[in-house]
Amino acid sequence: MDELERELRDLGAWLEPAASPEVVDRVRARLAAPPRRRWRYWMAATLAATLVAVLPPGRAAVAGAVTGLLRFAGVVVDTSATPAPPTGTPSPLPGQRPVALVEAQRQVRFPIRVPTRLGPPERVLVADPDGAGAYRVASLFWRAGALRLDAFDGTLDIAFHKQAAGADVTFTQVHGDFAIWVGGPHALAYVDRGGTVRVATARPAAATLIWQDAGVSYRLEGDLTQGEALDVAGSLD
Repeated sequence: MDELERELRDLGAWLEPAASPEVVDRVRARLAAPPRRRWRYWMAATLAATLVAVLPPGRAAVAGAVTGLLRFAGVVVDTSATPAPPTGTPSPLPGQRPVALVEAQRQVRFPIRVPTRLGPPERVLVADPDGAGAYRVASLFWRAGALRLDAFDGTLDIAFHKQAAGADVTFTQVHGDFAIWVGGPHALAYVDRGGTVRVATARPAAATLIWQDAGVSYRLEGDLTQGEALDVAGSLD
């Protein structure tokens, strides 16, 4: 089985039977039967389009794995090309400033939850305020900044762009819901409210777990194994 066929079968595991049973059954049947080689790329395009049609919005982005571009939980993960590593000192996110945790909770429009596995954060930042002063992103830090949890409203547009060619990008679950694990160093940049990738913010990022819970998107980054990251994510209080 080659890499493309493996990706298609992985995507089939995330189909929602309740959405459209007859379409889901047809897609799963196609995934189960190895396509003839001359039809591989035609089948890939057809299956990707069908998956987008039958998956709920939060998971439809997974179909982009066929083309190397995933959009999920306010994060784009691009595995299609190897980027040049970021150089120099990255710029802070727009309007970024340090605050106490209790103050950060008052300044964002979503609940800030702390993983019990990590305890109270050592430092908290908020960034990118709107016209009313509500910040878009809250970042919590532990281990002298080596472990980071970004939280932001998952109903908003893309907030982070990852260039992860060569990294181990796999599908997993947090509390039974879809999540993405980027298991290696990659480039990360911030996408502002206008949809512009802030190239100046680009920095090397460590292994990262991306998931959503109750409408809030999370990215946990640091020197963690996938199992350790899932354990931390599962302990959000």
